[in-house]
Amino acid sequence: MPLFQRLLLLPYNLLWLPVLPAALCRLYWRARNQPAYLRHIRERFGSYCARAPGPVIWVHAVSLGETRAAEPLVHALLERWPEHTVVFTHMTPTGRAASEALFDGNNRVLRAYLPYDFEPFVTRFLRHFRPVFGIIMETELWPMLLTACKRHGVPVLLANARLSERSAQRYARWPALTRLIFDALTAIGAQGAADAARLTALGAHRVNITGNIKFDVEPPPESLALGTDFRTRRGARPTIFAASTREGEEEAILDAFIHAIPSGNPETLLILTPRHPQRFDEVEALIRARGLTVTRRSAAAQEPSSISSQVWLGDSMGEMFAYYMASDVALIGGSWRPFGGQNLIEACAVGTPILIGPHTFNFQRIADEAVDAGAARRCDDIEAAMNAAFALLEDPAARAAMSEAGRAFAAANRGAAARTVALLDGLGV
Repeated sequence: MPLFQRLLLLPYNLLWLPVLPAALCRLYWRARNQPAYLRHIRERFGSYCARAPGPVIWVHAVSLGETRAAEPLVHALLERWPEHTVVFTHMTPTGRAASEALFDGNNRVLRAYLPYDFEPFVTRFLRHFRPVFGIIMETELWPMLLTACKRHGVPVLLANARLSERSAQRYARWPALTRLIFDALTAIGAQGAADAARLTALGAHRVNITGNIKFDVEPPPESLALGTDFRTRRGARPTIFAASTREGEEEAILDAFIHAIPSGNPETLLILTPRHPQRFDEVEALIRARGLTVTRRSAAAQEPSSISSQVWLGDSMGEMFAYYMASDVALIGGSWRPFGGQNLIEACAVGTPILIGPHTFNFQRIADEAVDAGAARRCDDIEAAMNAAFALLEDPAARAAMSEAGRAFAAANRGAAARTVALLDGLGV
């Protein structure tokens, strides 16, 4: 590594010395709500027990959304390189749990936590697993990790890369460090032209437009069967799904639901799934505080076959396809407050009409294209969205048109996983 790069990384590396005790304390703090944060702690410091048989492909997906998005790519990698093992790294327990569920029983997929971005830790990670090449999903770019990969001769592809204008401005504040990061990447597969342009403007090279791999995620047969079961359990009741909601959104959604019921169908069911599992109990308390009856998904085995409560709290993981299939219309969480929105591709894939809020900067291109395609409608706030949802419940023709548009939109954008594998083949990895 050139001397100026070492000098640039030296203060960054030294900064980790006082940060590491704080990072450890943060793990214990987060474990109050998610005890899984206390498991496999040694891996976060570059110490691993599991050994991968044969050559290793390393895939990093920081949390839940990136892990689900990586599923079709991992399957494509295993098919293209049948002698290799995939080491799937994460930063959160929800991401790790998702990969365990997605690849349950597949002994060619191992999972581990990526270590903190301190040179001794990332060096131990690379020496332990010795990956042939690495793939990082979306924009999880760590300077020490990437420069260590380059130093150890490990090609790294940034796949499914997206970069909002807001994120591009943040990277532009540190031009020297940003150039060092992008110089360490072998190639980039960007989701769209706007992402590619922003990455190139920041100094990234060998940027290719491969599309969004999330469009390649297919509903598994068990999800389709579960969705049919959910629809049977809800019966003929019209159903609104508030999907992947974030802090501060649930209160407004519940209040808007209560206000809309008198002028709408009183039998309407609201399915509500908070984005983060540690908030399930908190959200249940919000529901009960408003005098609404609630059933938790986790209690389904003990409940009657039909859902009689006003709210069904989705306190389960990995069942989003089923919830969408059981619903007549979906409000996408994270878009009602400035969180940037959540993935709406799963809803499109199963043909659920979508309502989104004003804050979709994390998925701007997809949100705009879904609106243009007729699969989604944008609303100014939650109250307007809830009124629109109740109106759609009374308009089967409009719902059918949005459903068909969503399926067509999803189908037209598939193929990114295959294009990403083709890009890797072109690199000769």
